[in-house]
Amino acid sequence: MGQPLRVGIVGLGAISGQYLSTFERLGAVRLVAVADLDTARAESVAAEQGVRALTVDELTSDPEVDLVLNLTTPAAHAEIALKAITAGKDVYGEKPLAATLEDARTVIKAGSAAGVRVGCAPDTVLGTGVQTARKAIDDGAIGKPVAATATMMTPGHERWHPNPDFYYQPGGGPLLDMGPYYVTTLVTLLGPVVSVVGAASHTRATRAIGSGPREGTVIPVEVDTHVTGVLRHESGVLSTLVMSFDSVATRASEIEVHGQTGSLVVPDPNQFDGDVQLHELGGAWRTLPPSAGYRDAARGCGVADLATTPPGVPARANGDIAYHVLDVMTALLASADSGTLVTVESTCERPAAVPLSDAP
Repeated sequence: MGQPLRVGIVGLGAISGQYLSTFERLGAVRLVAVADLDTARAESVAAEQGVRALTVDELTSDPEVDLVLNLTTPAAHAEIALKAITAGKDVYGEKPLAATLEDARTVIKAGSAAGVRVGCAPDTVLGTGVQTARKAIDDGAIGKPVAATATMMTPGHERWHPNPDFYYQPGGGPLLDMGPYYVTTLVTLLGPVVSVVGAASHTRATRAIGSGPREGTVIPVEVDTHVTGVLRHESGVLSTLVMSFDSVATRASEIEVHGQTGSLVVPDPNQFDGDVQLHELGGAWRTLPPSAGYRDAARGCGVADLATTPPGVPARANGDIAYHVLDVMTALLASADSGTLVTVESTCERPAAVPLSDAP
């Protein structure tokens, strides 16, 4: 292995702690700098990690930073990504790729023109859970895939998140917030999507924060909070998707894939591992042992995967997949608004499968 990829993080909110923890045990990446609009927070994290605290402009142009890890809120994803790309940096961002499809398209085009790599979460699909399910499908364990379901039902993030405002602003909502995990998994398992039909509802105009220093604060809801639809994959498979911040609980599997000779339960796509269960025609449910994916993976393994991908070869958590996933979700919302089928204009290649291995 060559020298580690030198990473600078922009945005030190709640999710950053998971990346910092992962980077401590990965050999392919090395944290060198951090930046946040809250200067005190940046200085505190920098002191804990033994790295430099910089301004956003300083970090995105720093010659010692090879890749900018963009952990800002969705509304700032495109702005920070473009700063990094303009400075000739690789960039890897939290999902979604951008708050709007137009901004995401600008990021992808800019990255291509600059000759830099664009990566994007979720990288949960690289863990043993989804990858074991993929291997089972690819090996023919369920026969020809016919249909899939993807279900996420919760009462909303304001119950536990101290600053949930952005979940209920444009770029948020259950689909754009949690949908990337589910849609990216469906694309990884079954290939790209060609058309969608959707419906959505918006049940409450406000939400009350349930924890933290702002507990009781009422915030406006500007997006649909229950979205459902059917995705038609290029392969002909039909996936039914339900994403909700308006429910209490569900006993449905997060993801199921059904084929002509078997059915597969896929673990939580917001996690990296979990049991994959297979029910073959005439048989009974059984748990498959992990057979593919990065063992003990965590948020940040997608950055390490990018760091170790040879030049000219797409990283597994790449921008084209993230753009297609955002295109699918945007089309679903457009279909819900118009009441008609919407064609998904983009496509992508299924990412390369991950052999059973340790994260680099």
